[in-house]
Parts: sequence; C-alpha cells; structure tokens
Amino acid sequence: MQVLGVVAVILAVYCAHAKIYFREEFLDGDEWRNAEKDKGLQTSQDARFYATSARFEPFSNEDKPLVIQFTVKHEQKIDCGGGYVKVFPSDLEQTEMHGDSSYYIMFGPDICGYSTKKVHVIFNYKGKNHLIKKEIKCKDDELTHMYTLILNPDQTYEKIKDPEAKKPEDWDDRAKVDDAEDAKPEEWDKPENVPDPDAKKPEDWDVDMDGEWEPAMIPNQDYKGEWKPKQIDNPDYKGAWVHPEIDNPEYSADSNIYKFDKISVLGLDLWQVKSGTIFDNFLITDDVKEAEDITNETWGATKEPERKMKQEQDDLKRKEEEEKTKEQETEGDEEDAEDEEDEDLDEEEDTKDEMEEALSEMDEEEAKLKDEL
Repeated sequence: MQVLGVVAVILAVYCAHAKIYFREEFLDGDEWRNAEKDKGLQTSQDARFYATSARFEPFSNEDKPLVIQFTVKHEQKIDCGGGYVKVFPSDLEQTEMHGDSSYYIMFGPDICGYSTKKVHVIFNYKGKNHLIKKEIKCKDDELTHMYTLILNPDQTYEKIKDPEAKKPEDWDDRAKVDDAEDAKPEEWDKPENVPDPDAKKPEDWDVDMDGEWEPAMIPNQDYKGEWKPKQIDNPDYKGAWVHPEIDNPEYSADSNIYKFDKISVLGLDLWQVKSGTIFDNFLITDDVKEAEDITNETWGATKEPERKMKQEQDDLKRKEEEEKTKEQETEGDEEDAEDEEDEDLDEEEDTKDEMEEALSEMDEEEAKLKDEL
C-alpha cells in the first residue's frame, strides 16, 4: 500500500455562528506536500492503493448540519480510480487504516471505464454501510470539480405499499376502448399480395420439367391490413390504480439516525489504475453559508481561469498535431517525388542500356556481313 503520509492537522476557527473543524488548502508547506508546487495532494504511482489521513479535534454533529467538501482534479485522463474521502471516528488507528476500516461517511467521485462514473454517498448506520438510492453522475474530464455533502439534522418518514391491498376486479384502467358501433367495411378484406399482371410465362417453360407456371406475386395496392375498430374514450375509466400505502410496521423512528459521535479523522483510502489525481480544499464545518463562501473564495475564483487555460492548451496541442500531420504529409509527398524521380532515372538507364545493347548487336551483325563478303 502506498502511504502518502499521516499528519495531524487541527484547524478550528470559532465564530458566532459557525465552526470549522478541519480545513486544508496545502498553503503552508506542511508534511502533506511540497509548498513550492502548491497545487494539492497528488497521487504519483500507477496501479496502487493509497491511504492517508488527518486527525482533528473530535466533535458530534448532533442538532447541526455537517458539511464535507473538497476538490478533485483528474489531471491524468483517469480511466479507473477512486476520488472519494472517508470520515472516521476518533478510535481509528491511522497507521493501520485500510479498506475494511469502519467509517462514518464515504463521499466523492468514483470512475472506472464507461459504466462507472458516479458520486458515492454512503452512511454507516448501526454497523452497516448504506448507499443512497439515487445515482449521482460525476465528470471524468481534466478540470477541477468541487464536491460538497450537506447532512442536515432532520428526519424522513418511511411508508410501504399495503401488502393486503389489491386492485378491485371491476377496476377499469383502460383510457380508450373499442367503439362497439364501428363495423368493418365489406370491401375491406383484400389480399396482401396479388399476381403480377405484367408477368409472362417464358417461351422455353416446360410444364413437365418446371411444373405449372405461376406469375410472381407483388404487393397489393388495395391491401389495408388488419381492420381494427376505432377507439373512443372509456366511459368506465377510473384512472390508473394506485397501490395504497400504510405505515411500515418494521419502521422505527430514530431521531438520531443522522448523528455521528466523535468525528475525528478525514482520510483517503482508494485505488487508482492511473495516478495523477489532485485533491485540495478539504473542509469540514457545521455552517452551510461558510462552506459556500469558502467555495467561492477557492474553487469559484479559479475554475474559469483554469477552464480557459485548459482550452488554450487543447487548442495549442491540436494546432501542433495538425502541423505535425501536415509536415508528415509534406515529407511523404517529397519522398514520393524522389521515388518517382529515381524510377525515371532507372527507366532512362534501362533504355540507355537497351540502346547500347542493340547498337552492339548491330555492330556484330555488320562485322559478320563484312566477313562473309
């Protein structure tokens, strides 16, 4: 397992209405990364597990919101790898953290191939991990994206369908019905195919050898298909039957289902096939407005310049590739021209050799005639 580092960072900011329990932007040159580069925590080796964590003062989110946010940039054109964080209780042994370590919350993007591009939101409740039912898609581009999870201290009431309820037998949920007064026209039934009137029996047709001649069949222009009565509004239509719901007998209200005691560690525990992902702007707070302000100050201030710079880089790269392709085509044309010139020279040499050979033969013939005379 590749361990990026274990560092204890406590950054608590107290104010009248908010408390920041943890914040890390990698601006101070601490153990997380090199201050000279100042661009976040980056994975550096392909096909590796990564594990790192930071501890802060334990707290509970009872009766207050819990906001977890951070930025992720897949600079490497990611094909398969996680980009999520985990929030752990205070009893986590950071040096022994692994994939099976019990956590409170898992949140963030996960990408693998074309099928998996989603944001994980998993909560631990009574020792079991529960993934939310709604699937949230994530981006797989090379830009920085901010991920924010807000957990509010409210509850929802669960209902289930009444297992005893059944749709009444006389319930008519057909919006349209056949018109009983509509009748099929007498001239409706026509064959789908008819003999080709222009077909002629070949002159060499032999009944004994070829059998009885029959003209080819062609589509019948008068064919109307299967007749169906026209549809009218159903006078007995009652609408779609809705399965009634009852209180779930197995549901037990838990006013503390959202609450996590002794929140104390934020960690990365993930696998990446291709490294290069950059994590930054980690924040855990209980104030939604404060988190929004920090988002605007950090990612909000850099996203458009980054997008513009990325576009310029892509344009430059595309231009260089076009010029390279053009150069290769030019070189190819020059090579073809040289090959053609060489072929012409070879043909000239061959012609010259043939002429010299012919002249030599003529000289020999002339000498032979002189000898005979």
